[in-house]
Amino acid sequence: MTATSQPTGSIPVQLKRGTGHRSRPFPLGVADSVPGVESVPGAVNLAVYAPGQQALDVVFTDPDFPADAVPTAEDLHRAPLFDVTDHIHHGTVVGLGYGSLYALVARDRRISGVSRTGRKTSGKSKALPQLLIDPYGDAVVERGGRYWSTRVRRDFDWNGAQKPHTPLRDTIVYEAHVIGQTKLHPGIPEELRGTYAGLAHPVMLEYLTQLGVTAVELLPVHHHRDENHLRQLGLDNYWGYNTVSFFAPHPSYATAAAQARGPQAIQDEFKGMVKLLHEAGIEVLLDVVYNHTAEEGPGGPTFCWRGLGDRHYYRHDAEGRYVDTTGCGNALNFDDPQVVRMTLDSLRHWVNDFQIDGFRFDLAVTMCRDGAHHFTNRHPFLVAAQADPVLAGTKLIAEPWDVGLGGWQTGHFPAGWSDWNDRFRDVVRDFWVADRGALEHGSQGGSTARLADCLAGSAGMFESSGRSPLASVNLVTAHDGFTLNDLVSYNEKHNEANGEDNRDGTSNNRSYNHGAEGLTQDDDVLDARAQTQRNLMATLLLSLGVPMITAGDEIGRTQRGNNNAYCQNNEISWTDWNLDGRQERLLATTRELIAVRKRFLAGQPYSYPARGLGYLKWFNDSGHPMTEENWGDSQCRLLQLLIGVPGGRGTGLIVVNGSLEPTPFQLPVADELRGISDEHGVALRSFSLLLSTSQHGELRRGAVFSPGNQDTIEASSITLYSL
Repeated sequence: MTATSQPTGSIPVQLKRGTGHRSRPFPLGVADSVPGVESVPGAVNLAVYAPGQQALDVVFTDPDFPADAVPTAEDLHRAPLFDVTDHIHHGTVVGLGYGSLYALVARDRRISGVSRTGRKTSGKSKALPQLLIDPYGDAVVERGGRYWSTRVRRDFDWNGAQKPHTPLRDTIVYEAHVIGQTKLHPGIPEELRGTYAGLAHPVMLEYLTQLGVTAVELLPVHHHRDENHLRQLGLDNYWGYNTVSFFAPHPSYATAAAQARGPQAIQDEFKGMVKLLHEAGIEVLLDVVYNHTAEEGPGGPTFCWRGLGDRHYYRHDAEGRYVDTTGCGNALNFDDPQVVRMTLDSLRHWVNDFQIDGFRFDLAVTMCRDGAHHFTNRHPFLVAAQADPVLAGTKLIAEPWDVGLGGWQTGHFPAGWSDWNDRFRDVVRDFWVADRGALEHGSQGGSTARLADCLAGSAGMFESSGRSPLASVNLVTAHDGFTLNDLVSYNEKHNEANGEDNRDGTSNNRSYNHGAEGLTQDDDVLDARAQTQRNLMATLLLSLGVPMITAGDEIGRTQRGNNNAYCQNNEISWTDWNLDGRQERLLATTRELIAVRKRFLAGQPYSYPARGLGYLKWFNDSGHPMTEENWGDSQCRLLQLLIGVPGGRGTGLIVVNGSLEPTPFQLPVADELRGISDEHGVALRSFSLLLSTSQHGELRRGAVFSPGNQDTIEASSITLYSL
């Protein structure tokens, strides 16, 4: 519009348009380098997608507004966003500087003390109308129970730190919480515990590098809030799956010193964490929640998207009711191009400004539903993310389900994506945990066939989408559900502390307590639990695909049987670093398994296993190839897997015994090893025992066997040999 054009909607005549410059509908958010605006001293361009508003203004404080002070009407300036282009309200604003607090208000909402020409007045009333934050705001602050957006400078001295760019095949993910990882760590200064800075403290960096993981996947660090029902119970949303802003880091994870200095210091502390992790060779992945927001369902708080355009930002049915495929009250509407754009802009923001290496998308199916609410793996968001040059090389991991109809989609995401493999989780738990409970009580367990599929990277599940086993993010546990220790220590969930009478959380855990529920002093029970944990960890780290370890599982962390500790920001969720002998051994075993995995992969061609290179040879207890009868026999609980690449450096033999008895077996016979040689063409002629998960397996390390020799594998254990 020109300076003489009339504004749309009913706008008081005292709202005068600026002359000599024009605002633009892009980029969204606040920008000070927009052509036509940058020539105006102190001016910025503000653009907001607000299809539910006819006219929108911005109210804001001076840049030097005191920290922690609560703005009143007398502190505010007001400027109209005169222009509207395709539901994007935009205007030129003078005085909205770095440090200013600002919010959006409907133009028909008068603020006593602030004229619509932007001048402060002497009005007596200090009442403020509903304030809406900028969806693209750099940071969010809470003052007097209201949210405000604020501007933060994005420059930061990375001092040459580079992203590690770890290949997917070499990636080992470590899922951690910023607070829980360091809150109880005695080696980290108290003022840094449970913070961004604490996660990057030299003590933690040394621990992570010695463990051998290559990527830390952080539970949500977007600015989030506690749900209303948790506030009433006096509990926190510890996990953080309740987003207030997709562009701002959560402030309370910063040190007290950074919080006192404000949003700029919080952002810099976060970037400093990423920088130090990168310098240690560790990637940073973010668990992101774009499927819903913290505005909850009808009757929930309104502070952003609902006020800007409820029917556009959120998914509705034909009758205007929310379509909730998340179980959280609302679902963002990815049938609206601007919602897709907001998500992509947010992802690019974290990749460019915070140097993030990848993302795990919570309830990703919700983000891929079309206008009829059906999942499609050709959804515009998926296509755009795959084609985006900024996101190229970024790890994209789907939680491939939601709670809506047709919500289970593991294996169905397109090329360029990896999926959390819940089938791997369930099968591995069944074989090592639930089946053990069944066998000890006189029932039968399953055969080795399903476990073999897991060891092979669930190749069949991902083949139809044109993906290799590298599309499988293998997990046995995650933040939601039992920890590894609790999986082998509890038959039932114990979520009483959550305030819902133990109704929350799944009851289908595939767990077994090994003879005693929870805490016990019975050494036999504790030894059995420890061995099962080693079996689970070994299966996870020896399988093809991308393994994900839940933080603390490598040291037997317990949540005291709580399998839904989303609201437990306390010792239930925090990692206890005081280890007993069994925990120390589990840690040592995990480190060794990671080292073995890395050595094996380092000896294979770069494209292994993505191009189907190599061999997976399956043998029974007589050292001969598995037969159909063997595969279908639930009594056959012993399996041998020979894995390698012709001419590769390193061939391994994994022997699994899922029975309750020590079992003699023959190693693969010589005839079955014909054509298998090392990188020099020399035939492989012996097996050397590398590792055993059995209680006394360390005593046999280094034992050497010839093909066809007999060995005995201990009950319920794994033995690993090298050739």
